[in-house]
Order: sequence, then structure tokens, then C-alpha cells
Amino acid sequence: MIDGRKVLAVVPARGGSKGVPDKNIRMLGNKPLIAWTLQAATKSRYIDTCIVSTDSAKIAEIAVQWGGKVPFLRPAELAQDNTPGIEPVLHALQNLPGYDLVVLLQPTSPFRITDDIDGCIEKLVDSKASSCVSVAMAHPSPYWMYTIQSNGRMQPLLETQQQYLTRQSLPEVYVLNGAVYVAEQESLQKNRSFLHSDTAAYIMPSERSLDIDTMHDFELAEMQIHRLN
Repeated sequence: MIDGRKVLAVVPARGGSKGVPDKNIRMLGNKPLIAWTLQAATKSRYIDTCIVSTDSAKIAEIAVQWGGKVPFLRPAELAQDNTPGIEPVLHALQNLPGYDLVVLLQPTSPFRITDDIDGCIEKLVDSKASSCVSVAMAHPSPYWMYTIQSNGRMQPLLETQQQYLTRQSLPEVYVLNGAVYVAEQESLQKNRSFLHSDTAAYIMPSERSLDIDTMHDFELAEMQIHRLN
């Protein structure tokens, strides 16, 4: 609870991962991928309840072993490849009323720490925003990105009068890192998104911003763990 408001955390973990089979429970270091998120969430000063939204009994069993709660299994129609990411969160709020803030914690961000979760919640409250999301500095910068036209010529992605020749001269640009999303539940149900004109940003360092989507990402995560150890 923070500022008198109850906080629900939702960890979405469907069973049908195709890019990396059984991704959410694949071992990373000495524990399943989802455990990294559950351990960070359970240490939060503000989260009252942390649930795992899954359609898989196997994931549910492992989640409970690592401190998550699984009050229900997600319906199959909300666990498809094309299911919008917001739907499991809205489904959780419908089944678990009485919370003022909701936090979305994707298990694919294993290096996000408890301070990031609590910092994002605090940023929402302190800034009086209705939502707050974690971001990291964009690398590479979109100011150095191009499209290729039908004639094979390069076209700058961003039109600008200034030419940026060095990294130090580039404007600071941020990208969603997928680690933490926080919103007032009323705002979330109204907007059906964490991203809108009243969204604040919580900045995270790049070393904690890896979002695992492919086998290559998993290998990068394993390398990062090896370096830390």
C-alpha cells in the first residue's frame, strides 16, 4: 500500500511461447525465468498482492513455489498469440476488485530489481500522474536511423535541420524497456492502456533493461549473469 492505496501486481505468463519454448519457466541461472520477477515483487514495500496470470497449470505450480499467487487460471481465449497484453491485466482487475493501483511486471525482464518497481510506483504518486512506465535510453538513437526507399536511397527516420555527428551531441531519447508498468485502476480500465498523455516515465539503466524475447536474448541474459558472478 502507498498513500493509502492498495496495490495489485500482475505477472502475465502464458504457456504457449513459440520463440523460446517454455520461456517463462526456462532456467536462467539457478532459477526459472519467472522467479526473478516474483522475488523482486515480493520484496516490494508497496505491493499488497502479487498474482500470476497464466493458462498453464505447470507455470502456476512453479509460480506458487517462488512466492506468486495464482487465484485463477486465465481463460484460453486470453492466452493466444494475438491477445493484447492489456487483456490479462484487465481480466485480473475484474476478478480481484478493491485495488487502487495495478502494476504489470512481465517475467521477461529478469534484471529489474525491487527498487525499480517501488521507484516506478513512487514516481506515479509523486508526479500525480495516472500511469507510469519504465524506460531506458535508446541505443542506437533514432536520430541515426534510416529507411531505405524503393530506389535504394537512404532516408533519415527523423527529419531534422541539425546533423548529429557524435554520440555526445545527440538529444536524449528513451524507449520502453518493458520492465515496469503502473497505473491507477480506474484510468487503466478507461484508457485500456498504460500509455497516454498522462503517463510519467521512470528511467532505468540499460544493464537492467534486457527484455527477453528470443533465444539470443536468453543467451545474453546468461552471459550477464556469468559476468555478475
